[in-house]
Amino acid sequence: MSVLRIYGNLLEPALHCRWALFNAGAEAMLGDGQLADLPKHAERCQLLLPAAQVLLMRARIPHGAKRHASSLLAFALEEQTASEPDTNHVSYLGAVGDEDVLAVIDKRGLATWLAALSAVGVVVDEVHCETLLLNRNVGEWSLQWNGSEGMVRTGEFEGAATDMGDRDSPPMLLGLLLDEAKTQNALPSSIALYVNAPEAVPDLQVWQAKLGVDLRNAGVWNSGLAVSETTVNLVRPPRRWRALSGLTTRLRPALWIVGATLLLHTVALLSDWALLASQQRSIRQQMVTQFRQTFPDAVAVADPVLQMRRKLSDARHAAGQPDSSDFLPMIERVGAVMQTLPLGSVRAVAYESGRMTLELLPQEVETGHAIEARLRERGLKVESPATVGTQRVVIVSAP
Repeated sequence: MSVLRIYGNLLEPALHCRWALFNAGAEAMLGDGQLADLPKHAERCQLLLPAAQVLLMRARIPHGAKRHASSLLAFALEEQTASEPDTNHVSYLGAVGDEDVLAVIDKRGLATWLAALSAVGVVVDEVHCETLLLNRNVGEWSLQWNGSEGMVRTGEFEGAATDMGDRDSPPMLLGLLLDEAKTQNALPSSIALYVNAPEAVPDLQVWQAKLGVDLRNAGVWNSGLAVSETTVNLVRPPRRWRALSGLTTRLRPALWIVGATLLLHTVALLSDWALLASQQRSIRQQMVTQFRQTFPDAVAVADPVLQMRRKLSDARHAAGQPDSSDFLPMIERVGAVMQTLPLGSVRAVAYESGRMTLELLPQEVETGHAIEARLRERGLKVESPATVGTQRVVIVSAP
């Protein structure tokens, strides 16, 4: 199987990178250049992140939350990371004793790199931290050193990037980690020292005296060329279906047709909407004009239909004629409907300002719907039927 490993720095723009291509039975091919020039034929693609950009930390997570989404795990670490949960991608790695180990990655930087690689046709299958690629023996720690800084792996899922040091001074972080391990009775038997070049090897005797732990020179190590089948995948990107590769190209003519059809329908819909809106404004303006001609003393016209109905009602009352919203006309139409109900079904009738409230005994759904339909047939408006306690309330009014 061919594996493409891409070394991505989340703090830098996703424009170029170092990479290595592994082919079974062949020497690894190394490269450094633009993302667009990456090999496209690899069967598996790995994104390798620097040790300093992946925070490996312990926490106590409820058992049911360990397999949950990254956003939920990020909220569980909000206090420890002292950052907004939405800015972190958090992955569950495994358990160490009674505690859990989680990996914290900058979400925006990771998303930028994944999107940039996808844009050039490279789909990432796995995301790894170079700390967990470092070789490690049971009971031993591993330190990678370039002469001034490096990274240390202290367990199956644990490690960190170190601070600065030199030939005669080990990094301070390494000493702090050893002090913490001593308090927990978990000191390593020794520390395997890997360097990126032979000249980067420090004075092991001086370091051993300052750290209080044996160090052994384990040789040259390069994270880009390291082969490890046990390292943990920090992110599980969407699965890519190779059987569907090229499907977009084959369907491109059909997609163009569908897009053009949707565009035409959208233009037609917007045209109809604009025409109807124009007609609505024209009709409303005609109603306002007619209302002002009929009632020139009106100060403002907010709702010409409602105001015309009220003016008509006032005119009828002034002429001694009843209006459809008066009590007698409404009770006559309501009574014609309610007379089909059993005796005692109507508990109370209230009337105020053209609205009549009826309190009925609860009826079956079909009966209630039939009553509402007959009220509407009589020219009444039925509003929000509801049940209050053991009573069914129906509010009717003139249209």
